[in-house]
Amino acid sequence: MPDQDHTSSKSDEDRKAEAEAFKTQANERFTAECYEEAIDLYTKAIELCPNSHVYHANRSAAHLRLENFGYALTDASRAIELDKTYVKGYYRRAASYMGMGKWKQAERDFESVVKARPRDKDAREKYNKCRTIVNRLRFERAIAVDDEPQKTVAELINIESMTIEDDYAGPSLQDGKVTPEFMVELMAWFKDQKLLHTKYAFKILLDMKEYLVKQPSLVDVSIPAESKFTVCGDVHGQYYDLLNIFKLNGVPSETNPYLFNGDFVDRGSFSVECILTLFGFKLLYPNHFFMSRGNHESETMNQMYGFVGEVSAKYSSRMAELFTEVYNWLPLCHVLNGRVFVTHGGLFSRDGVTLDELRAVERGRQPPEEGLMCELLWSDPQPQPGRGPSKRGVGCQFGPDVTAEFCGTNGLDYVIRSHEVKAEGYEVSHGGKCITVFSAPNYCDTMNNKGAFITLTGGDMTPKYTTYEAVPHPNVKPMAYANSLMSMFV
Repeated sequence: MPDQDHTSSKSDEDRKAEAEAFKTQANERFTAECYEEAIDLYTKAIELCPNSHVYHANRSAAHLRLENFGYALTDASRAIELDKTYVKGYYRRAASYMGMGKWKQAERDFESVVKARPRDKDAREKYNKCRTIVNRLRFERAIAVDDEPQKTVAELINIESMTIEDDYAGPSLQDGKVTPEFMVELMAWFKDQKLLHTKYAFKILLDMKEYLVKQPSLVDVSIPAESKFTVCGDVHGQYYDLLNIFKLNGVPSETNPYLFNGDFVDRGSFSVECILTLFGFKLLYPNHFFMSRGNHESETMNQMYGFVGEVSAKYSSRMAELFTEVYNWLPLCHVLNGRVFVTHGGLFSRDGVTLDELRAVERGRQPPEEGLMCELLWSDPQPQPGRGPSKRGVGCQFGPDVTAEFCGTNGLDYVIRSHEVKAEGYEVSHGGKCITVFSAPNYCDTMNNKGAFITLTGGDMTPKYTTYEAVPHPNVKPMAYANSLMSMFV
């Protein structure tokens, strides 16, 4: 006779008691910011008592902290389904929708909270802010006229009318151009928490846009056999850790080329310094310094996670708008020596995608919610074969068979991607064919992860990993410039 299932043999009271014990442990891990462990424990509680709205809502909160907005949405919706009066469920679902840029849906959930708690000032404030965003987006769509193209921000900037004050003592472009000397001065100037002059910042952005609009969506990079090449992942506005990369691995040059694989900004509060430094090196060494677009090089992410607020505080909202225009033209992926595919997020919801298809992807726009461009920026690997729904609610999750098929179809050795925090700064998965690299150590001053970068040589293209700890930075906390609605995630 087969063994009786242990769970089914328990009484309802025993299951509830055991589930509550798991929930208590999960809450402790949540408080300790060990969100993956908390999710595992909440899951055990849910397996014992699947109809507890509280367990689903709590797991939703843990997923929100990890930006698993798709999973958070599913749990919050389930909590509401189980108890339509449970206000925290609506809060969590609204936060999930916001993380996915679905403002109208978030507004509806905030409205439900306000109706249930008319005296809740925090709920009213969040509802009003969300409604303001929805109304602004509606207004922008209304004034957009297809047959009357609007001037771009770049076309409205008049560099010549900007003057350099006599007391400005910072780095200066030489005849309007970036030089090695300028970059050395710029990095030291930024390290001292000083701002580059507005005129020079605008000039760098305008030159970057002019350069990027001529580039393909997929950039082929040739690396000589004996030459070293470095790939870095997310830096997320952690400028002092970016400087540490250059200290450990050398400053970018024609003999020390780099590829930075997206998410240069947001969260960290020195995003302006990061992006202007990276853009400066791109202009100085256009054929030896490369940048892929990340999911945080987008308007919605920048409005939520701090970059727009930071640029507006340090410069102006007009400059923030110009950054958005420039980001729209960043390449989406790179192929190194025809053998290694590099993109920020990952692979695709269908087989048979070719490099030529990726070369043909239309840029110059905000990322759509589906399709190749979306998946390049948002997808994540999963350990099991096949494909699954995205934990983020955007893109997809892809297994080792998907990676093998893509590499086989396109004659590639392996894929490098970023987009996810890893404890050691990198992770090798899918039988060595999918490598994640993340270069922001102690992410948001809370994750205690190492950062990493990958070096390889053109001859054998074998990845080598360098890991490092976070370095001290001035006392400006991450998310200092983020939208106040972000308090729902933290």
